[in-house]
Amino acid sequence: MSWPAADPCQGLEGDSYARNFALGARGDSLIVNMGPQHPSTHGVLRVLLEMDGEYVLRAEPVLGYIHRMHEHMAQTRAYNQFFPNMGRVDYLHALAWNWAWAGAVERLAGMEVPRRAEYIRVISTELNRINSHLLWWGAYLLDLGAVTPIMYAFEDREIIMDILQEITGSRLTYCSFRFGGVVADVTPGFVQRVRELIKRMPERLEMYRDLVTGNAILRGRLEGVGVIDEMMARRYGATGPVLRGSGVAYDTRRAEPYGVYGDFHWDVAVRPEGDSMARYLVRMEEIESSLSIISQALDGLPEGDFLLPDAPRGKWKPPVGEVYFAVEGARGKIGVYLASDGSENPYRVKLRSPSFSNLSLFAELSQGTLLSDAVAILGSLDLVIPEIDR
Repeated sequence: MSWPAADPCQGLEGDSYARNFALGARGDSLIVNMGPQHPSTHGVLRVLLEMDGEYVLRAEPVLGYIHRMHEHMAQTRAYNQFFPNMGRVDYLHALAWNWAWAGAVERLAGMEVPRRAEYIRVISTELNRINSHLLWWGAYLLDLGAVTPIMYAFEDREIIMDILQEITGSRLTYCSFRFGGVVADVTPGFVQRVRELIKRMPERLEMYRDLVTGNAILRGRLEGVGVIDEMMARRYGATGPVLRGSGVAYDTRRAEPYGVYGDFHWDVAVRPEGDSMARYLVRMEEIESSLSIISQALDGLPEGDFLLPDAPRGKWKPPVGEVYFAVEGARGKIGVYLASDGSENPYRVKLRSPSFSNLSLFAELSQGTLLSDAVAILGSLDLVIPEIDR
């Protein structure tokens, strides 16, 4: 007795994405939705999967569930009015996006930012980078079945958020950069609290290594899983820890120095293996690098203004022209292309999101993997979905 071939499109009449995806399915495969409300997608990301038992035959990310039209909104607002949007593109490393917007406009206008302001930007942005990596670490391990580590991660994050709140007035979606500097100066109490954090974190990182990094179960889940070679990473435009985990020592802070990053010395974290474990280790090493940069910035913090006395306020008209400015975010290279026609609003804005390029790897990378490995691979990319759906 033979069973009739199943219709892969059955029940998908109202879902064009799934229907088109199912048209290419094998007769005995299963179409599965992971998301858009799945815990491991960390946001409204939908991944269509064609499964052969527990193995992934095909994967297709479906975007756009929280598209907010940030680029169009930039073109309908004054330059200063767009700052709050940048803290909501990537809410985990908001200050990097603040810097990208400020830097693009400052380059367009030829502004010279005070050195004290540049040092404050470095300190706050690197603290925010550590916070982002800590949240990724805790949430990633939660995806893999370990509940305890996220509690330790949030304990350290609370300390950093308390520190950043003092100079930004916020705890998550920061909006503390201004054209020509920052909104507030650091205080002696702030400096003392940051130095205490620098003393605290090495012991905490050692505990993280003992608790998690050396764990045989974790290594079994990550080592050799989701291997991205250098050519694949370059082909998709991957940056950040995803690229450096594939043996490419590219860091925008070093390759295209901006602000005062050229004043500091640190090791660019890079691993040659290209697997999920390599990307994990790169981020953990980057926390140590950020602590080193912050320590150097505190030691060399110059006197002077934290904001240009004649910094533009309100509705302001920069000169005509176009610029591109890039910074290194926690997920990779953030880019802002800006065109000005001399009016109060930008003529054109284009945002380069590292998560978008990094996610593009997933369809190819997940083919032939177990579903449980696909979750580990997706988490190792450290995606922030609002950044993709900008």
